[in-house]
Amino acid sequence: MSIVEILKEKLSSLNPEISEGKGFVSVKVEKDGLKQTARILRELGFDHVKTVTAIDYPKENEFEIIYHASSFLNEELAKYIIELRTRIPRDKPEIETLTDIWSSAEFPERETFEFFGITFKGHPDLRPILLLPEVVDKKPLRKDFVVKEEGIFR
Repeated sequence: MSIVEILKEKLSSLNPEISEGKGFVSVKVEKDGLKQTARILRELGFDHVKTVTAIDYPKENEFEIIYHASSFLNEELAKYIIELRTRIPRDKPEIETLTDIWSSAEFPERETFEFFGITFKGHPDLRPILLLPEVVDKKPLRKDFVVKEEGIFR
């Protein structure tokens, strides 16, 4: 049975959109099904998160949050990166943390909070780690962030 078939079977109650590319599988679920999907992926052997990021869709008033999960311990699963995706409203950018499922999500969720302003409810330490507080308030990876030009490039 292929990884896509296994995922379709295990996640069937969540009605995910699943597609496969070379070395990755994309699993898109509704916001309310994100945590349950992560638990199932963990039970299947996807034991860590490599990255967490977001895509800003201001015209649609949404963010898409993307977790990349894989396995250190299972050689067969280590061949895949799972893209776990969901969308949340841009005007209320919050979602439950997945740090209780994957502790490796702690710092990438903090970075996503810092750069996009997305709140991960229940996160153990949701504070900036890279930017100055006055820059964090401006949410620099949102598409409506204005980059100040320096005089030498005008």
